[in-house]
Amino acid sequence: MTKIHEPRRFGPGWPIRSASAGPDPTTALPSALTSPRAYSWYLGAAFSLFWVYSTIPDIVRHSTSALESTAGITLVVIFSLCFLAAAPVAWTLSTRGRLVVCGAIFAFTLVFAPWLGAGTVGLWTYPGVMIGMCVFSWTFTMTAIGALTVVALMVRTLTQPWSDALLIQPVIILSISLMMAAFARTIAVINELRATQTELEAVTAERERSRVARDIHDILGHSLTVITVKSELAARLMDADPQRARSEIEDVETIARGALADVRATVSGVRGTTASGELAAARGALAAAGVEAELPSSTDTVAAEHRELVGWVIREGVTNVVRHAGASRCRIHLSENRVTIDDDGRGPSAAIEVGSASSTGLRGLRERVESAGGSLHIGSGALGGFTLTATLPATATSPADNEGERP
Repeated sequence: MTKIHEPRRFGPGWPIRSASAGPDPTTALPSALTSPRAYSWYLGAAFSLFWVYSTIPDIVRHSTSALESTAGITLVVIFSLCFLAAAPVAWTLSTRGRLVVCGAIFAFTLVFAPWLGAGTVGLWTYPGVMIGMCVFSWTFTMTAIGALTVVALMVRTLTQPWSDALLIQPVIILSISLMMAAFARTIAVINELRATQTELEAVTAERERSRVARDIHDILGHSLTVITVKSELAARLMDADPQRARSEIEDVETIARGALADVRATVSGVRGTTASGELAAARGALAAAGVEAELPSSTDTVAAEHRELVGWVIREGVTNVVRHAGASRCRIHLSENRVTIDDDGRGPSAAIEVGSASSTGLRGLRERVESAGGSLHIGSGALGGFTLTATLPATATSPADNEGERP
């Protein structure tokens, strides 16, 4: 038995339109009959109905009474309406339902046999067109249309003397039906591309919102932490060392202005983070918090393409040391494929566990590192406190080949 392709989603986009695009409101009756797609179908299908109406003179000629002629003409009108509605109705159905629609159109053509006899074959173009518009698998479509063509040829040759003219109707059935099948598939591909474009736009917008939210959290989290530490230090130094306190307040103003500029740049998508810049910022933040810092003198060991990622790791790691660790010592170690930040503070806890609901910064950092092809690990470190280790993705270029950055 010929296998019929089951659609993934109803409507003129099946069987190509993906299920993730969701249902199309124009593919449910009765809205399917009044959708823009249906009106486009009506326009083209109406022109093809001249073939049906061309049978009216034959129906009248072969009728034995006015009542029979009226019945025949009425059937022509009903067949026309059914053919117009068949495609929009089929768009709301599964494979089995569409087979029923095609079979019903074929059966309806046989109703005209009492008037047209073998000439009924001339109406078989309409079920052929419907098979094409239902977008079955190509194997089934070719088989069904081919069988319809062969049967039409057999009826013609069995009822009339052989002549080349007997091939006209079967060839018309074959050519028009296959043409409409190709046309329907083209429309299905266009609908799929439009649906995919809509999905990509939604995904892109969501990713951009996530990027902005993550970057703003990282920027403000670090900057506000440093501002808080420096403000507390300035308050303690106000009487003992006014000059130092003034210097700390000036630093607070500078950091606040820098954070504002970073937020604006992040929203516009042009902000750049570097390992050397964050290393210099870390030195100042740790010094203000009274934490002894052991920092590398340069970022030469890090590949150029990873230095922005390393900058984000340093920023988030140092922010956590200042904010949560209660540490007196912090060490940052850089290698070709790894960044490690250790402290001698409280150590890992559920409050800062990667993946926990309360750790937005570490969760965002983990997403950032993993999206770049690396991995992030936390735990107890060599200094006895908390350690944050980011493993960087492999790179084709050697760090030694790149011009080094220095804070």
